[in-house]
Amino acid sequence: MAVRGRGPRARARTRADETTSKDGRGDDTSRDGRRDGRHDGGRGEIHDGSHDESHDESPGQRPGGLRWHSGRLTDRAGTLRAYPGAVRRGLRGLRGLHGLRGRELGSAPALLALGITWMVFQSLNDNFLSPRNLSVLSVDIVGTGMVAVGIVFVLLIGEIDLSVGSLAGLAGALFAALNVNLGMPEWLAVIIAVSCGAAAGAVQGFSFARIGVPAFVVTLAGLLAWNGLMLYLLGPDSSINFSEDGLVASLTSRYFGSPVVTYGLAALGTAGYLLVSLHDRGRRAAAGMPYRAVGEIWARTVLLAVVAFTAVAVLGRFEGLPLALLIFLAVIVVTDVLLRRTPYGRQVLALGGGVEAARRAGVDVARTQVSVFMVSGTLAAVGGLFVASRLTSASQVPGSGTLLINAIAAAVIGGTSLFGGRGSTWSALLGVLIIQSIASGMALLGVEPPVQSMITGGVLFAAVVFDSLARRAAESRGRV
Repeated sequence: MAVRGRGPRARARTRADETTSKDGRGDDTSRDGRRDGRHDGGRGEIHDGSHDESHDESPGQRPGGLRWHSGRLTDRAGTLRAYPGAVRRGLRGLRGLHGLRGRELGSAPALLALGITWMVFQSLNDNFLSPRNLSVLSVDIVGTGMVAVGIVFVLLIGEIDLSVGSLAGLAGALFAALNVNLGMPEWLAVIIAVSCGAAAGAVQGFSFARIGVPAFVVTLAGLLAWNGLMLYLLGPDSSINFSEDGLVASLTSRYFGSPVVTYGLAALGTAGYLLVSLHDRGRRAAAGMPYRAVGEIWARTVLLAVVAFTAVAVLGRFEGLPLALLIFLAVIVVTDVLLRRTPYGRQVLALGGGVEAARRAGVDVARTQVSVFMVSGTLAAVGGLFVASRLTSASQVPGSGTLLINAIAAAVIGGTSLFGGRGSTWSALLGVLIIQSIASGMALLGVEPPVQSMITGGVLFAAVVFDSLARRAAESRGRV
Protein backbone atom coordinates (compact mmCIF):
# COMPACT_ATOMS: atom_id res chain seq x y z
CA MET A 1 0.00 0.00 0.00
CA ALA A 2 1.51 3.30 -1.10
CA VAL A 3 1.16 6.41 1.00
CA ARG A 4 1.72 9.74 -0.70
CA GLY A 5 2.36 13.15 0.79
CA ARG A 6 3.40 11.70 4.17
CA GLY A 7 6.82 11.42 5.82
CA PRO A 8 8.76 8.24 6.64
CA ARG A 9 7.53 8.25 10.23
CA ALA A 10 3.91 8.25 9.08
CA ARG A 11 4.59 5.49 6.53
CA ALA A 12 6.23 3.39 9.23
CA ARG A 13 3.19 3.76 11.46
CA THR A 14 0.89 2.79 8.59
CA ARG A 15 2.90 -0.35 7.86
CA ALA A 16 2.81 -1.22 11.55
CA ASP A 17 -1.00 -0.89 11.51
CA GLU A 18 -1.25 -3.20 8.51
CA THR A 19 0.99 -5.78 10.15
CA THR A 20 -1.05 -5.66 13.35
CA SER A 21 -4.29 -6.11 11.41
CA LYS A 22 -2.88 -9.18 9.64
CA ASP A 23 -2.01 -10.74 13.01
CA GLY A 24 -5.64 -10.51 14.00
CA ARG A 25 -5.26 -7.97 16.78
CA GLY A 26 -6.93 -5.15 14.98
CA ASP A 27 -6.00 -1.47 15.00
CA ASP A 28 -6.88 -0.84 18.63
CA THR A 29 -3.52 -2.00 19.99
CA SER A 30 -1.46 0.35 17.86
CA ARG A 31 -3.85 3.22 18.45
CA ASP A 32 -3.73 2.62 22.21
CA GLY A 33 0.04 2.44 22.05
CA ARG A 34 0.17 5.80 20.33
CA ARG A 35 -2.35 7.20 22.77
CA ASP A 36 -0.26 6.11 25.77
CA GLY A 37 2.92 7.52 24.28
CA ARG A 38 4.08 11.10 24.79
CA HIS A 39 6.45 13.61 23.28
CA ASP A 40 9.49 14.49 25.32
CA GLY A 41 9.72 18.28 25.66
CA GLY A 42 8.81 18.95 22.04
CA ARG A 43 11.90 17.19 20.70
CA GLY A 44 9.87 14.80 18.53
CA GLU A 45 10.77 11.65 20.49
CA ILE A 46 7.93 9.30 21.27
CA HIS A 47 8.01 7.20 24.42
CA ASP A 48 5.72 4.39 25.42
CA GLY A 49 3.85 4.15 28.68
CA SER A 50 6.57 2.12 30.36
CA HIS A 51 8.66 5.33 30.68
CA ASP A 52 6.34 6.58 33.38
CA GLU A 53 7.29 3.76 35.72
CA SER A 54 10.97 4.65 35.54
CA HIS A 55 10.16 8.18 36.70
CA ASP A 56 7.72 7.20 39.41
CA GLU A 57 9.92 8.52 42.19
CA SER A 58 8.93 9.69 45.63
CA PRO A 59 8.13 13.40 46.08
CA GLY A 60 11.18 13.94 48.27
CA GLN A 61 13.50 13.06 45.43
CA ARG A 62 12.47 16.03 43.30
CA PRO A 63 12.64 19.79 43.84
CA GLY A 64 9.51 21.09 45.58
CA GLY A 65 8.05 17.58 46.09
CA LEU A 66 7.37 17.03 42.36
CA ARG A 67 6.91 13.63 40.72
CA TRP A 68 6.12 12.27 37.27
CA HIS A 69 2.52 11.41 36.50
CA SER A 70 1.12 10.71 33.02
CA GLY A 71 4.03 12.41 31.36
CA ARG A 72 3.86 15.59 33.44
CA LEU A 73 5.20 16.91 36.71
CA THR A 74 2.75 16.98 39.59
CA ASP A 75 3.06 18.22 43.15
CA ARG A 76 2.01 16.42 46.30
CA ALA A 77 -1.49 17.82 46.06
CA GLY A 78 -1.86 16.16 42.65
CA THR A 79 -2.08 19.41 40.69
CA LEU A 80 -0.64 18.91 37.21
CA ARG A 81 1.96 21.42 36.04
CA ALA A 82 2.90 21.57 32.40
CA TYR A 83 6.41 22.98 32.63
CA PRO A 84 7.94 24.20 29.39
CA GLY A 85 10.93 22.34 28.05
CA ALA A 86 13.46 24.90 29.36
CA VAL A 87 12.17 24.67 32.91
CA ARG A 88 12.03 20.89 32.70
CA ARG A 89 15.69 20.81 31.63
CA GLY A 90 16.46 23.14 34.55
CA LEU A 91 14.82 20.71 36.95
CA ARG A 92 16.92 17.89 35.53
CA GLY A 93 19.98 20.06 36.21
CA LEU A 94 18.84 20.52 39.80
CA ARG A 95 18.56 16.76 40.18
CA GLY A 96 22.10 16.46 38.85
CA LEU A 97 23.31 18.99 41.42
CA HIS A 98 21.46 17.23 44.24
CA GLY A 99 24.40 14.95 44.89
CA LEU A 100 26.75 17.91 45.34
CA ARG A 101 25.11 19.04 48.55
CA GLY A 102 26.95 16.52 50.61
CA ARG A 103 30.25 17.54 49.04
CA GLU A 104 29.88 21.30 49.47
CA LEU A 105 32.36 22.76 51.93
CA GLY A 106 29.89 25.26 53.37
CA SER A 107 31.37 27.20 56.29
CA ALA A 108 34.43 24.95 56.68
CA PRO A 109 36.85 27.40 54.96
CA ALA A 110 35.64 30.26 57.17
CA LEU A 111 36.04 28.16 60.32
CA LEU A 112 39.52 27.15 59.22
CA ALA A 113 40.46 30.77 58.51
CA LEU A 114 39.12 31.85 61.92
CA GLY A 115 41.11 29.14 63.70
CA ILE A 116 44.31 30.05 61.87
CA THR A 117 43.79 33.76 62.62
CA TRP A 118 43.36 33.12 66.33
CA MET A 119 46.38 30.80 66.53
CA VAL A 120 48.62 33.25 64.69
CA PHE A 121 47.70 36.28 66.81
CA GLN A 122 47.80 34.28 70.04
CA SER A 123 51.32 33.14 69.19
CA LEU A 124 52.32 36.76 68.57
CA ASN A 125 50.55 38.21 71.61
CA ASP A 126 49.39 36.26 74.66
CA ASN A 127 46.63 38.78 75.37
CA PHE A 128 44.70 38.04 72.18
CA LEU A 129 42.64 35.18 73.62
CA SER A 130 42.39 36.73 77.07
CA PRO A 131 38.89 37.04 78.59
CA ARG A 132 39.07 40.84 78.37
CA ASN A 133 39.97 40.94 74.68
CA LEU A 134 37.43 38.27 73.74
CA SER A 135 34.73 40.15 75.67
CA VAL A 136 35.53 43.37 73.82
CA LEU A 137 35.62 41.44 70.54
CA SER A 138 32.18 39.87 71.19
CA VAL A 139 30.64 43.33 71.55
CA ASP A 140 32.52 44.98 68.70
CA ILE A 141 31.22 42.47 66.14
CA VAL A 142 27.54 43.19 66.81
CA GLY A 143 27.07 46.48 64.94
CA THR A 144 28.81 45.33 61.77
CA GLY A 145 27.33 41.85 62.14
CA MET A 146 23.76 43.14 62.16
CA VAL A 147 24.39 44.99 58.92
CA ALA A 148 26.08 41.90 57.45
CA VAL A 149 22.99 39.75 58.17
CA GLY A 150 20.92 42.12 56.04
CA ILE A 151 23.56 41.98 53.32
CA VAL A 152 23.26 38.18 53.31
CA PHE A 153 19.59 38.47 52.34
CA VAL A 154 20.43 40.74 49.41
CA LEU A 155 23.32 38.57 48.23
CA LEU A 156 21.10 35.48 48.32
CA ILE A 157 18.96 36.94 45.52
CA GLY A 158 22.09 37.84 43.55
CA GLU A 159 21.99 41.61 44.17
CA ILE A 160 23.94 44.18 46.23
CA ASP A 161 23.00 46.97 48.63
CA LEU A 162 25.53 49.81 48.85
CA SER A 163 23.40 52.04 51.07
CA VAL A 164 23.57 50.04 54.33
CA GLY A 165 26.44 52.08 55.80
CA SER A 166 24.66 55.37 55.21
CA LEU A 167 21.39 53.93 56.53
CA ALA A 168 23.15 52.79 59.71
CA GLY A 169 24.54 56.29 60.22
CA LEU A 170 21.16 57.86 59.45
CA ALA A 171 19.41 55.67 62.05
CA GLY A 172 21.88 56.69 64.75
CA ALA A 173 21.66 60.38 63.81
CA LEU A 174 17.84 60.29 63.68
CA PHE A 175 17.65 58.64 67.10
CA ALA A 176 20.01 61.16 68.68
CA ALA A 177 18.27 64.13 67.05
CA LEU A 178 14.84 62.99 68.23
CA ASN A 179 15.97 62.03 71.73
CA VAL A 180 18.47 64.78 72.54
CA ASN A 181 17.31 67.74 70.44
CA LEU A 182 13.56 67.18 70.63
CA GLY A 183 13.30 65.38 73.98
CA MET A 184 11.49 62.33 72.60
CA PRO A 185 11.55 59.15 74.75
CA GLU A 186 14.28 56.74 73.75
CA TRP A 187 11.99 53.79 73.01
CA LEU A 188 9.92 55.89 70.61
CA ALA A 189 13.01 57.33 68.94
CA VAL A 190 14.35 53.80 68.46
CA ILE A 191 11.11 52.66 66.79
CA ILE A 192 11.13 55.65 64.45
CA ALA A 193 14.80 55.15 63.55
CA VAL A 194 14.31 51.46 62.74
CA SER A 195 11.12 52.21 60.80
CA CYS A 196 13.03 54.80 58.80
CA GLY A 197 15.54 52.13 57.79
CA ALA A 198 12.74 49.78 56.73
CA ALA A 199 11.04 52.54 54.72
CA ALA A 200 14.27 53.47 52.97
CA GLY A 201 14.84 49.83 52.08
CA ALA A 202 11.29 49.58 50.75
CA VAL A 203 11.80 52.64 48.51
CA GLN A 204 14.99 51.19 47.09
CA GLY A 205 13.43 47.76 46.65
CA PHE A 206 10.41 49.23 44.86
CA SER A 207 12.66 51.20 42.53
CA PHE A 208 14.57 48.03 41.70
CA ALA A 209 11.73 45.49 41.49
CA ARG A 210 8.88 47.58 40.05
CA ILE A 211 10.57 50.37 38.10
CA GLY A 212 13.56 48.36 36.91
CA VAL A 213 16.42 50.52 38.17
CA PRO A 214 19.51 48.31 38.70
CA ALA A 215 20.15 47.57 42.38
CA PHE A 216 23.71 48.86 42.12
CA VAL A 217 22.52 52.24 40.86
CA VAL A 218 19.56 52.72 43.18
CA THR A 219 21.53 51.77 46.30
CA LEU A 220 24.46 53.94 45.21
CA ALA A 221 22.02 56.84 44.97
CA GLY A 222 20.74 55.86 48.41
CA LEU A 223 24.27 55.87 49.78
CA LEU A 224 24.66 59.51 48.75
CA ALA A 225 21.17 60.63 49.75
CA TRP A 226 21.04 58.97 53.17
CA ASN A 227 24.59 60.09 53.95
CA GLY A 228 23.64 63.69 53.15
CA LEU A 229 20.54 63.46 55.37
CA MET A 230 22.67 62.03 58.18
CA LEU A 231 25.10 64.96 57.98
CA TYR A 232 22.17 67.37 57.98
CA LEU A 233 20.71 65.87 61.16
CA LEU A 234 24.08 65.84 62.93
CA GLY A 235 24.53 69.56 62.32
CA PRO A 236 27.77 71.54 62.32
CA ASP A 237 29.30 69.53 65.18
CA SER A 238 29.03 66.28 63.15
CA SER A 239 28.07 64.36 66.30
CA ILE A 240 25.38 64.23 68.99
CA ASN A 241 26.12 62.72 72.41
CA PHE A 242 23.32 60.99 74.31
CA SER A 243 22.90 59.56 77.81
CA GLU A 244 25.27 56.80 78.89
CA ASP A 245 22.58 55.33 81.15
CA GLY A 246 19.76 55.18 78.62
CA LEU A 247 18.18 52.38 76.65
CA VAL A 248 20.46 52.52 73.61
CA ALA A 249 23.67 52.87 75.63
CA SER A 250 22.73 49.81 77.70
CA LEU A 251 22.65 47.65 74.56
CA THR A 252 26.44 47.37 74.58
CA SER A 253 27.20 48.16 78.23
CA ARG A 254 25.06 45.57 80.00
CA TYR A 255 26.42 42.13 80.93
CA PHE A 256 24.96 39.04 82.59
CA GLY A 257 27.37 37.88 85.27
CA SER A 258 25.29 35.32 87.16
CA PRO A 259 26.47 31.76 86.40
CA VAL A 260 22.92 30.50 86.73
CA VAL A 261 21.80 32.80 83.92
CA THR A 262 24.79 32.35 81.63
CA TYR A 263 25.15 28.58 81.90
CA GLY A 264 21.39 28.23 81.83
CA LEU A 265 21.27 30.09 78.51
CA ALA A 266 24.03 27.86 77.12
CA ALA A 267 22.16 24.73 78.19
CA LEU A 268 18.89 26.06 76.79
CA GLY A 269 20.46 26.81 73.41
CA THR A 270 22.09 23.39 73.21
CA ALA A 271 18.90 21.57 74.17
CA GLY A 272 16.91 23.62 71.68
CA TYR A 273 19.27 22.68 68.87
CA LEU A 274 19.02 18.99 69.76
CA LEU A 275 15.21 18.99 69.86
CA VAL A 276 14.88 20.90 66.60
CA SER A 277 17.38 18.59 64.86
CA LEU A 278 15.60 15.44 66.02
CA HIS A 279 12.23 16.87 65.00
CA ASP A 280 13.59 17.82 61.59
CA ARG A 281 15.03 14.32 61.18
CA GLY A 282 11.67 12.71 61.92
CA ARG A 283 9.83 15.05 59.58
CA ARG A 284 12.22 14.44 56.69
CA ALA A 285 12.19 10.68 57.28
CA ALA A 286 8.39 10.64 57.18
CA ALA A 287 8.45 12.55 53.90
CA GLY A 288 10.96 10.15 52.34
CA MET A 289 13.68 12.81 52.17
CA PRO A 290 17.38 12.48 53.10
CA TYR A 291 18.04 13.03 56.80
CA ARG A 292 20.95 13.09 59.22
CA ALA A 293 21.88 10.06 61.26
CA VAL A 294 21.22 10.17 64.99
CA GLY A 295 24.93 9.83 65.70
CA GLU A 296 25.72 12.87 63.58
CA ILE A 297 23.06 14.92 65.38
CA TRP A 298 24.49 14.00 68.77
CA ALA A 299 28.03 14.76 67.60
CA ARG A 300 26.95 18.21 66.43
CA THR A 301 25.12 18.79 69.70
CA VAL A 302 28.17 17.86 71.77
CA LEU A 303 30.35 20.17 69.66
CA LEU A 304 27.86 23.02 70.13
CA ALA A 305 27.75 22.39 73.88
CA VAL A 306 31.55 22.51 74.10
CA VAL A 307 31.67 25.84 72.21
CA ALA A 308 28.78 27.38 74.16
CA PHE A 309 29.95 26.41 77.65
CA THR A 310 33.56 27.33 76.86
CA ALA A 311 32.49 30.77 75.62
CA VAL A 312 30.36 31.33 78.72
CA ALA A 313 33.23 30.27 80.99
CA VAL A 314 35.77 32.54 79.29
CA LEU A 315 33.48 35.58 79.10
CA GLY A 316 32.40 35.04 82.70
CA ARG A 317 35.99 35.59 83.83
CA PHE A 318 35.76 39.25 82.75
CA GLU A 319 32.37 40.95 83.03
CA GLY A 320 29.99 38.21 81.96
CA LEU A 321 27.87 37.47 78.92
CA PRO A 322 27.20 40.65 76.89
CA LEU A 323 23.60 41.56 76.15
CA ALA A 324 24.64 42.73 72.68
CA LEU A 325 26.03 39.29 71.81
CA LEU A 326 22.83 37.58 72.96
CA ILE A 327 20.70 39.88 70.81
CA PHE A 328 22.96 39.29 67.82
CA LEU A 329 22.78 35.49 68.22
CA ALA A 330 18.99 35.69 68.57
CA VAL A 331 18.73 37.68 65.33
CA ILE A 332 20.91 35.13 63.53
CA VAL A 333 18.82 32.20 64.76
CA VAL A 334 15.52 33.87 63.83
CA THR A 335 16.69 34.88 60.36
CA ASP A 336 18.22 31.43 59.79
CA VAL A 337 14.88 29.80 60.62
CA LEU A 338 13.17 32.33 58.36
CA LEU A 339 15.40 31.42 55.42
CA ARG A 340 15.55 27.64 55.84
CA ARG A 341 12.18 26.66 57.29
CA THR A 342 9.56 29.01 55.87
CA PRO A 343 8.00 29.44 52.41
CA TYR A 344 9.35 32.99 52.32
CA GLY A 345 12.91 31.77 52.80
CA ARG A 346 12.50 29.23 50.02
CA GLN A 347 11.28 31.99 47.74
CA VAL A 348 14.37 34.08 48.53
CA LEU A 349 16.66 31.16 47.76
CA ALA A 350 14.70 30.40 44.59
CA LEU A 351 15.34 33.93 43.30
CA GLY A 352 19.06 33.38 43.76
CA GLY A 353 18.82 30.25 41.62
CA GLY A 354 17.10 32.05 38.74
CA VAL A 355 14.48 34.78 38.55
CA GLU A 356 12.62 33.40 35.55
CA ALA A 357 12.48 29.86 36.91
CA ALA A 358 11.22 31.22 40.27
CA ARG A 359 8.54 33.24 38.50
CA ARG A 360 7.34 30.21 36.54
CA ALA A 361 7.20 28.25 39.78
CA GLY A 362 4.73 30.76 41.22
CA VAL A 363 7.02 33.05 43.25
CA ASP A 364 5.92 36.70 43.46
CA VAL A 365 9.31 37.99 42.36
CA ALA A 366 8.73 41.73 42.82
CA ARG A 367 7.22 41.40 46.29
CA THR A 368 10.02 39.13 47.47
CA GLN A 369 12.69 41.48 46.12
CA VAL A 370 11.11 44.49 47.84
CA SER A 371 10.88 42.59 51.13
CA VAL A 372 14.55 41.59 50.92
CA PHE A 373 15.65 45.21 50.61
CA MET A 374 13.33 46.08 53.50
CA VAL A 375 15.04 43.46 55.66
CA SER A 376 18.42 44.86 54.66
CA GLY A 377 17.38 48.41 55.52
CA THR A 378 15.86 47.37 58.85
CA LEU A 379 18.93 45.44 59.98
CA ALA A 380 21.18 48.29 58.79
CA ALA A 381 19.25 50.65 61.08
CA VAL A 382 19.52 48.21 63.99
CA GLY A 383 23.24 47.86 63.37
CA GLY A 384 23.58 51.63 63.30
CA LEU A 385 21.99 51.87 66.74
CA PHE A 386 24.48 49.33 68.10
CA VAL A 387 27.37 51.29 66.61
CA ALA A 388 26.03 54.47 68.21
CA SER A 389 25.55 52.61 71.49
CA ARG A 390 29.18 51.52 71.46
CA LEU A 391 30.28 55.15 71.03
CA THR A 392 27.44 56.64 73.17
CA SER A 393 27.07 59.18 70.40
CA ALA A 394 25.76 59.52 66.88
CA SER A 395 28.46 60.47 64.40
CA GLN A 396 29.35 60.22 60.75
CA VAL A 397 31.63 57.21 61.37
CA PRO A 398 29.10 54.60 60.10
CA GLY A 399 28.59 56.51 56.86
CA SER A 400 32.31 56.84 56.13
CA GLY A 401 32.36 53.63 54.07
CA THR A 402 34.24 51.37 56.46
CA LEU A 403 31.05 49.83 57.86
CA LEU A 404 29.71 49.11 54.37
CA ILE A 405 32.95 47.46 53.24
CA ASN A 406 33.28 45.37 56.40
CA ALA A 407 29.63 44.23 56.25
CA ILE A 408 29.88 43.04 52.64
CA ALA A 409 33.27 41.47 53.32
CA ALA A 410 31.89 39.66 56.38
CA ALA A 411 29.03 38.12 54.42
CA VAL A 412 31.29 36.95 51.59
CA ILE A 413 34.18 35.77 53.76
CA GLY A 414 31.72 33.82 55.90
CA GLY A 415 30.57 31.79 52.90
CA THR A 416 27.69 33.64 51.22
CA SER A 417 28.01 33.56 47.44
CA LEU A 418 28.17 36.79 45.47
CA PHE A 419 26.26 35.02 42.69
CA GLY A 420 23.16 34.31 44.76
CA GLY A 421 21.35 31.21 45.94
CA ARG A 422 23.94 30.00 48.46
CA GLY A 423 24.64 31.23 51.95
CA SER A 424 23.39 31.48 55.50
CA THR A 425 23.00 34.16 58.14
CA TRP A 426 25.56 32.25 60.19
CA SER A 427 28.10 33.26 57.56
CA ALA A 428 27.70 36.84 58.78
CA LEU A 429 28.81 35.74 62.26
CA LEU A 430 31.84 33.85 60.97
CA GLY A 431 32.85 36.60 58.57
CA VAL A 432 32.59 39.44 61.05
CA LEU A 433 34.51 37.37 63.61
CA ILE A 434 37.36 36.96 61.13
CA ILE A 435 37.42 40.65 60.18
CA GLN A 436 37.18 41.93 63.74
CA SER A 437 39.74 39.38 64.95
CA ILE A 438 42.21 40.69 62.36
CA ALA A 439 41.53 44.27 63.48
CA SER A 440 41.88 43.36 67.17
CA GLY A 441 45.08 41.39 66.64
CA MET A 442 46.61 44.15 64.55
CA ALA A 443 45.72 46.70 67.22
CA LEU A 444 47.41 44.59 69.90
CA LEU A 445 50.51 44.36 67.72
CA GLY A 446 50.50 48.11 67.05
CA VAL A 447 49.95 47.75 63.30
CA GLU A 448 48.66 50.89 61.59
CA PRO A 449 45.06 50.96 60.22
CA PRO A 450 46.15 51.17 56.54
CA VAL A 451 47.92 47.83 56.89
CA GLN A 452 44.79 46.38 58.51
CA SER A 453 42.77 47.48 55.49
CA MET A 454 45.22 45.86 53.10
CA ILE A 455 45.10 42.56 54.98
CA THR A 456 41.30 42.61 55.15
CA GLY A 457 41.20 43.31 51.42
CA GLY A 458 43.48 40.34 50.76
CA VAL A 459 41.23 38.05 52.81
CA LEU A 460 38.17 39.31 50.95
CA PHE A 461 39.85 38.75 47.59
CA ALA A 462 40.77 35.20 48.56
CA ALA A 463 37.15 34.52 49.63
CA VAL A 464 35.77 35.85 46.34
CA VAL A 465 38.23 33.78 44.31
CA PHE A 466 37.29 30.68 46.28
CA ASP A 467 33.59 31.41 45.75
CA SER A 468 34.11 31.80 41.99
CA LEU A 469 36.09 28.57 41.71
CA ALA A 470 33.51 26.68 43.77
CA ARG A 471 30.72 27.98 41.55
CA ARG A 472 32.53 26.95 38.36
CA ALA A 473 33.21 23.51 39.78
CA ALA A 474 29.56 23.07 40.74
CA GLU A 475 28.43 24.12 37.26
CA SER A 476 30.83 21.71 35.55
CA ARG A 477 29.69 18.79 37.72
CA GLY A 478 26.06 19.68 37.19
CA ARG A 479 26.20 19.20 33.40
CA VAL A 480 24.48 15.98 32.40
